[in-house]
Amino acid sequence: MSDPIKHECGIAHLRLRKPLQYYIDKHDLSYAAKKMYLLMKKQSNRGQDGVGVANIKIDLPPGYRYISRYRTIDGNPIESIFSKISRKLEKAKRDESGDHNNAGWLKENYAFTGEVWLGHLRYGTHGKNNVENCHPFLRQNNWKSRNLVMAGNFNMTNVDELFDKLVELGQFPKEKVDTVTVMEKIGHFIDEENQRIFDKYSRQLSNEEITYKIEEEIDFQRVLERSCRDFDGGYTMAGLLGHGASFVARDPAGIRPAYYYADDEIIVVASEKPAIKTASGCDYDEIKEITPGYALIINKKGDFEEKQFIDQLPRRACSFERIYFSRGTDPDIYNERRKLGELLVPQVLKAINFDLKNTVFSYIPNTAEISFLGLMRGIDSYLTEKRKEVILEGKPSTDSIEQMLTFQPRVEKLVLKDAKLRTFITDDDNRDELVSHVYDTTYEVINKGTDTLVVIDDSIVRGTTLEKSILTLLDRLEPKKIVFVSSAPQIRFPDCYGIDMSKMKEFLAFRAVLDLLKENDRAYLLDEVFDKCLASRQDDMISNHVNELYQQFTDEEIAKKISEIVAPKEMNAEVEVVYQSVENLHKACPNHLGDWYFTGDYPTKGGNHVVNRAFVNFMKGAEVRAY
Repeated sequence: MSDPIKHECGIAHLRLRKPLQYYIDKHDLSYAAKKMYLLMKKQSNRGQDGVGVANIKIDLPPGYRYISRYRTIDGNPIESIFSKISRKLEKAKRDESGDHNNAGWLKENYAFTGEVWLGHLRYGTHGKNNVENCHPFLRQNNWKSRNLVMAGNFNMTNVDELFDKLVELGQFPKEKVDTVTVMEKIGHFIDEENQRIFDKYSRQLSNEEITYKIEEEIDFQRVLERSCRDFDGGYTMAGLLGHGASFVARDPAGIRPAYYYADDEIIVVASEKPAIKTASGCDYDEIKEITPGYALIINKKGDFEEKQFIDQLPRRACSFERIYFSRGTDPDIYNERRKLGELLVPQVLKAINFDLKNTVFSYIPNTAEISFLGLMRGIDSYLTEKRKEVILEGKPSTDSIEQMLTFQPRVEKLVLKDAKLRTFITDDDNRDELVSHVYDTTYEVINKGTDTLVVIDDSIVRGTTLEKSILTLLDRLEPKKIVFVSSAPQIRFPDCYGIDMSKMKEFLAFRAVLDLLKENDRAYLLDEVFDKCLASRQDDMISNHVNELYQQFTDEEIAKKISEIVAPKEMNAEVEVVYQSVENLHKACPNHLGDWYFTGDYPTKGGNHVVNRAFVNFMKGAEVRAY
């Protein structure tokens, strides 16, 4: 994606199903730490701002610390954290004061020697980038089963409502952010569940005996049913209790991804399949998806089960995961991205007037390579069919047959990224100044004034990089025409379930619609939609009123206007921007139909609230997030 946007956070959960001594004897003290490192490193594409890891030791006697946690926002956060953990474990192996091969002694004396692990990779969509914003978060208590360690990949659209409910419960939340409200809501019902079991045995057993009964009987399904009923958003949330039980809960529409694998030794959960495959060595068909609206619940003994905690909604798994966020090494995602490129062939051929001889194909950035391969596969299929037609229907000469059979589409690496813009530009004021220096191009590989350049990208969000850098660079090659292709449809609406896209004016497609409304004397519709958005703010049957603006024009009209907007004034080459259709997106990704950023069809009521609020903010000139 040439325009950087915030990614999705990633989670990693590891549970050792046998006593620690088993792993020390069979493998090594570092066995679990190595697997956690792999789980997180293979999801590093999901985290840029910070990393956190927590560990819980099961069945330690009173008087010993049983929860360990490291968090960091260092430049190489995964390496930073696991270097610290590794040094600690290596020190334990060399410690001559005790038995470094004895699990009991190790757990009593060294951190990160527990059986339960939780890791998080943060791509912050809200709040400042400091270590206190890094997951996992910790809600502490002297009762083991009331300690809650939480991390997740989520955004809630109704934070104000959740905050008010906490106040109604008698709490005094310290912040109005979804990470705090979610943890405190779940924590409240964990406290109630503890109290329910305590009251059940209060006349039969001692308090100490009841503690162990609570650890055996605590009902995560009941806790989640009561705490998550008011959540509106996309989420995968993982929680550990201090005694060693854990859960991973997924939203009822399956918006956010979650997968797991289990065998006799381990249970692993992650946001992406390739991480699980690498860490466990299992086959892909052994990796299971957590069912939307269900939680994978692991008890203190290491037994696990998926249990439903909320009514399911129609499945709307995020399609952006398939287009861009997740690693392309997942075989399903690889095939889907390749299909996205292949389905663009008719539009590309039309844009180049079917002149393959004078066309050069390329891609940007590297993540678009798979879609590029699909596009070229589709071009090859087209050429094969054309060759058949010419040979079967005509009487070509030997020379023309040889020319047809030897012709290959021209492919070049035209645009190279010299720096990762997102790692050092954090504000819009400085972005424009530096964006033009991020890319470089390859010279003297095209025929000046004759060739058309076709460059495919994952998606186009703001168009800033395209407008201020890439097109100017490509124009220096002096092509006749530049066709910029997006393997995703036009991004038109905010995402409120994970990606940090919340301001209407940032969307290139919205800018195009504004221009079209003005040019067609329909700018008055802005005020009409504004009034509808204001009037519907308290309406439970709320609709996405902003979609009415897009419905005034065809996809082709909007794409044509986008082509005009992104073309720098000094451009010599003709510019055309080609987008994937929503219909073809669904063909390529049939099991991931979450497309609200393209269509405005939000899977929850909160999504419609957010898009209308974003438009109200735009009309008022308010530079704030809509959720």
